[in-house]
Amino acid sequence: MEFKITKKFINDLKELINSNNREQLELLLTEVHYADIAEILEKLSFKKAIYIFKVLDSEKTAEILLELNDDLREKILGRLSSKEIAEVLDELDTNDATDIIGELSQVKKEEVISELEDEDHAKDIVDLLRYDEETAGGIMHKELVKVNENWNVMTCVKEMRIQAENISKVHSIYVVDDNNILKGRLSLKDLLTAPTTKTPISQFYIRKLNYVDVEMADVEVARIMDKYDLEAIPVVDELGRLVGRITIDDVIDVIKEEIEKRDTEDIQKFGGLEALELPYVQTRLFEMVKKRATWLVVLFIGEMFTASAMGFFQGEIEKAVVLALFVPLIISSGGNSGSQAATLIIRAMALKELTLKDWWYVMKKEIASGFLLGSILGIVGFLRILIWQQTGIYEYGIHWFTVALTVSISLVFIVLWGTLSGSMIPFLLKKLKLDPATSSAPFVATLVDVTGLVIYFTIASLLLKGKLL
Repeated sequence: MEFKITKKFINDLKELINSNNREQLELLLTEVHYADIAEILEKLSFKKAIYIFKVLDSEKTAEILLELNDDLREKILGRLSSKEIAEVLDELDTNDATDIIGELSQVKKEEVISELEDEDHAKDIVDLLRYDEETAGGIMHKELVKVNENWNVMTCVKEMRIQAENISKVHSIYVVDDNNILKGRLSLKDLLTAPTTKTPISQFYIRKLNYVDVEMADVEVARIMDKYDLEAIPVVDELGRLVGRITIDDVIDVIKEEIEKRDTEDIQKFGGLEALELPYVQTRLFEMVKKRATWLVVLFIGEMFTASAMGFFQGEIEKAVVLALFVPLIISSGGNSGSQAATLIIRAMALKELTLKDWWYVMKKEIASGFLLGSILGIVGFLRILIWQQTGIYEYGIHWFTVALTVSISLVFIVLWGTLSGSMIPFLLKKLKLDPATSSAPFVATLVDVTGLVIYFTIASLLLKGKLL
């Protein structure tokens, strides 16, 4: 059952902090999960958060530190001594410890490493710091269980007991040779059901297994683990030596970060700007202007064609001013339908639901969708003019019916065109090896604005000729 952080619970914590009752405070948080404690700390002032953090033992604060948001974790680390940070890192797996120590300055980093009690742990952390954080080496654990291919069952069991003491979860048992070259994987079931304790594991260990290179991109590791439904995967260096393992927990973090990154980029591109490389608060003013200005200029030039289209039909507008009343309605409907279609297609492409070869299927579907959507808006537009005319809200003149018909028919064709444009532009950009996300809502809307005016006034010229025109 999920723990609920109530107002009363927060107030109880504050009272214990104010009264400096460390013993009761620690007791109150004993059964609370570290993820919930992290959430609690984020709700409190920094002064109270650091007080609680220092009250708890290093085993719990180690896990809490991993769950905190980046800003609060940075502030807390800034208030801890090198020795205090080292005590926390001693409780963590190497990859988690490396993530935290990587956020420190070079001087503080060296101080913390020198304070680590376990020399092997310190050596593993230093080793991991060599790798790019977005590679297999950057997210792997150094802790793993491995056995030699020349051992028998009894020797393996004894060694596994020793190695497993410092590992929270044993996903796999890896088999190596005398040079630490990865040879295969040992099934726990096969180990337990071996004929005798002296049976060599070379008779039954699994030689075919998936593994990744230490320099492989973390997103590619995530793809492989997802494809083969793996809970863990071994990591080897350029010589094939076993250097670590990656678990499903590490991959979930990578996937979450990648999704957030892609969603952020797509949303920014949909908004008509180049994707920012850094978060908004870290992006410099000049860089922000540079990213936004390009598309604003492109869209502005596009809107110039809208003004040109209006100028081309100036004579019709002067003769039938009533037509100008519906220009915002007309162009916004086309732009909205185009943006909808573009968003749907781009998202489907991102999820691999659609490929280039599906363009004909999409075109047929969007023609039908566009016609039906346009017809719905056309009927609504016709009824609007009819009701306003009959109730006396607005007088559209003796040719109101033809005006209503013009607006109605125009909406059908403009929405149809908007839907078709919005759905086909992503395919065109994909064919040209460009990012489909650049067919953003503003781009599609600008395109449909111009063409929508041409369609509207062309239909008006045909239907109202000899009447208003």
